[in-house]
Amino acid sequence: MCVEGGIHMLQTAVVGVGFIGAEHIEAIRRTNLATVAAIVGRSPEQTEQKAKALGIPAFYTDYDAVLQDPRIQVIHICTPNHLHYAMARKALFAGKHVVCEKPMTMTRAEAEELLTLAKERGLVHAIHFSIRYYPLIRQAKEMIARGQIGRIYSVTGSYLQDWLIKDTDYSWRLESAQSGATRAVGDIGTHWMDLIEYVTSDRITEVNADLATFLPVRKKPKKSVETWSGKILKNEDYDPVSIDTEDYASVLFHSAGGIRGVYTVNQMAAGHKNRVFFEVDGEKASLSWNSEVPNELQVGYRDKGNEVLIRDPSLAYPSAASIMTLPGGHNEGFADTSKQLFKEVYEYILQGDLSVAAPFPTFENGLYEAKLCDAIVKSCASRSWIAVDVPDAKNNC
Repeated sequence: MCVEGGIHMLQTAVVGVGFIGAEHIEAIRRTNLATVAAIVGRSPEQTEQKAKALGIPAFYTDYDAVLQDPRIQVIHICTPNHLHYAMARKALFAGKHVVCEKPMTMTRAEAEELLTLAKERGLVHAIHFSIRYYPLIRQAKEMIARGQIGRIYSVTGSYLQDWLIKDTDYSWRLESAQSGATRAVGDIGTHWMDLIEYVTSDRITEVNADLATFLPVRKKPKKSVETWSGKILKNEDYDPVSIDTEDYASVLFHSAGGIRGVYTVNQMAAGHKNRVFFEVDGEKASLSWNSEVPNELQVGYRDKGNEVLIRDPSLAYPSAASIMTLPGGHNEGFADTSKQLFKEVYEYILQGDLSVAAPFPTFENGLYEAKLCDAIVKSCASRSWIAVDVPDAKNNC
């Protein structure tokens, strides 16, 4: 730990320097509670260039070496999914706190092991379920908790993207060996499910799923192409590859509290770059939110005019206002969610009492999403309802 201007600053290392790694780096710095002391990448030349460009003092291509650095207290894991388990396990054994990208692991067993290990070693563990940290999400959660929409009858929603709509669109996420048994559900569906469980303070306990792969064969570039770069190569630059992960899923679900719900995830929905939507329908009112207009929360009524709540800390409940940095009329968005999540993680580390319930998504949440993904895959395969293994259906998010 270092001290800057009288403030104790945690020392972090970010592993993986692609799109999401760069997002972590920016968000870490904006917390004013931590510095990025090092990054870890595969290519010595590219990692060094990235470190210089971002003003990071140290870079590594050897993950074990960064774990031996006594300055580093927190490891941010921003690598492909199949690397999460081994990297998080090593970090915990090295005595480092861990912030891991979702999905937490490739399997439920791996997630269970990491959660047990983190608890045994008394280390802080967090999952990057950042959508929770849009301020109006927390406002919606508070409105539901205060009974403003009454008993919840149903929840509907979707998570839509279009970055895989062409057969030449390719990423490691398409390969089950790197992404896991489920892709669209594991990559973005986990975000949606965590979001709904958080907002409603309920647990999804049973699922009935339909998964589909619209493009069973894609063209894989023979040379590296950065995800979301939009680069188009020549025909001879591709190899045909069979795809064993889903482009689309629709999931019916029941919750412990009796909610009925359905959501769709689709990574081939033209015109939607990264749209998250949900509607919660209750006996008194409905709430709906769309990530493409994240600073508005729609409130629907039967017997009076509908309302649109605008993000404004002076008008929000204290819990929502606490994660608003700017005054009303000054929009906040995607990059701010990671900052607010990391801020809560670092404040929790610095206060030092791990017996206090963590306010952020932890490996507990990562494990539960792994259980949900497992149940969804089984449901699709059996064409039936599958119960999620829920030792305690109470949601402590």
